[in-house]
Amino acid sequence: MKIKSIEEISEKYDIELEKIISDIKKSKAKLVLLQFPDGLKPYATSVVDFLREKTNAEFLIWEGTCYGACDTPTGLGKLKPKIDLIIQFGHSELMPSY
Repeated sequence: MKIKSIEEISEKYDIELEKIISDIKKSKAKLVLLQFPDGLKPYATSVVDFLREKTNAEFLIWEGTCYGACDTPTGLGKLKPKIDLIIQFGHSELMPSY
Protein backbone atom coordinates (compact mmCIF):
# COMPACT_ATOMS: atom_id res chain seq x y z
CA MET A 1 0.00 0.00 0.00
CA LYS A 2 1.29 3.45 -0.93
CA ILE A 3 1.73 5.76 2.04
CA LYS A 4 -0.30 8.93 1.57
CA SER A 5 1.21 12.37 1.96
CA ILE A 6 -0.29 14.88 4.38
CA GLU A 7 -1.49 16.91 1.40
CA GLU A 8 -3.38 13.93 0.01
CA ILE A 9 -4.91 13.14 3.40
CA SER A 10 -5.89 16.78 3.97
CA GLU A 11 -7.66 16.91 0.61
CA LYS A 12 -9.89 14.02 1.66
CA TYR A 13 -10.23 14.52 5.43
CA ASP A 14 -10.25 17.40 7.90
CA ILE A 15 -8.06 15.96 10.66
CA GLU A 16 -7.30 19.32 12.29
CA LEU A 17 -3.53 18.94 12.39
CA GLU A 18 -2.91 22.57 13.33
CA LYS A 19 -5.22 22.20 16.36
CA ILE A 20 -3.39 19.01 17.36
CA ILE A 21 -0.01 20.75 17.06
CA SER A 22 -1.31 23.60 19.22
CA ASP A 23 -2.64 21.18 21.85
CA ILE A 24 0.65 19.27 21.99
CA LYS A 25 2.66 22.46 22.41
CA LYS A 26 0.22 23.96 24.93
CA SER A 27 0.30 20.84 27.11
CA LYS A 28 4.09 20.45 26.66
CA ALA A 29 3.49 16.77 25.91
CA LYS A 30 6.61 14.71 25.39
CA LEU A 31 4.92 11.38 24.58
CA VAL A 32 1.63 11.33 22.67
CA LEU A 33 -0.56 8.31 21.89
CA LEU A 34 -2.54 8.56 18.66
CA GLN A 35 -5.62 6.37 18.29
CA PHE A 36 -7.10 5.93 14.81
CA PRO A 37 -10.22 4.11 13.64
CA ASP A 38 -9.43 1.27 11.23
CA GLY A 39 -10.30 3.36 8.17
CA LEU A 40 -7.67 5.96 9.04
CA LYS A 41 -4.89 3.63 10.24
CA PRO A 42 -3.25 3.53 6.78
CA TYR A 43 -2.55 7.27 7.25
CA ALA A 44 -1.10 6.95 10.76
CA THR A 45 2.60 7.00 9.90
CA SER A 46 2.21 10.03 7.63
CA VAL A 47 0.40 11.87 10.43
CA VAL A 48 3.16 10.94 12.91
CA ASP A 49 5.89 12.08 10.53
CA PHE A 50 4.15 15.44 10.05
CA LEU A 51 3.51 15.99 13.76
CA ARG A 52 7.06 14.98 14.67
CA GLU A 53 8.39 17.70 12.34
CA LYS A 54 6.17 20.36 13.95
CA THR A 55 6.56 19.47 17.65
CA ASN A 56 9.20 18.18 20.06
CA ALA A 57 7.01 15.19 20.97
CA GLU A 58 7.42 11.48 20.36
CA PHE A 59 4.44 9.44 19.23
CA LEU A 60 2.93 6.01 19.72
CA ILE A 61 0.25 4.60 17.43
CA TRP A 62 -2.44 2.52 19.14
CA GLU A 63 -2.73 -0.67 17.12
CA GLY A 64 -5.88 -1.89 18.85
CA THR A 65 -9.44 -1.30 17.78
CA CYS A 66 -11.22 2.02 18.01
CA TYR A 67 -15.00 1.96 17.65
CA GLY A 68 -15.73 5.45 18.92
CA ALA A 69 -15.02 8.09 21.52
CA CYS A 70 -15.83 5.75 24.41
CA ASP A 71 -13.28 3.18 23.15
CA THR A 72 -10.17 4.56 24.81
CA PRO A 73 -7.17 2.35 25.62
CA THR A 74 -7.01 1.01 29.18
CA GLY A 75 -4.06 0.10 31.35
CA LEU A 76 -1.86 2.88 30.02
CA GLY A 77 -0.95 4.08 33.50
CA LYS A 78 1.44 1.14 33.81
CA LEU A 79 3.44 2.18 30.75
CA LYS A 80 6.84 3.74 31.25
CA PRO A 81 7.58 6.38 30.11
CA LYS A 82 4.27 8.00 30.92
CA ILE A 83 1.98 9.03 28.07
CA ASP A 84 1.28 12.74 28.41
CA LEU A 85 -1.55 13.09 25.89
CA ILE A 86 -3.96 10.83 24.00
CA ILE A 87 -5.40 12.06 20.72
CA GLN A 88 -8.25 10.06 19.25
CA PHE A 89 -9.27 10.53 15.64
CA GLY A 90 -12.92 9.81 14.87
CA HIS A 91 -15.14 9.33 11.87
CA SER A 92 -17.96 11.76 12.60
CA GLU A 93 -15.99 14.85 11.60
CA LEU A 94 -13.88 13.01 9.05
CA MET A 95 -16.34 12.39 6.29
CA PRO A 96 -14.67 12.61 2.89
CA SER A 97 -15.01 16.02 1.26
CA TYR A 98 -15.67 14.96 -2.32
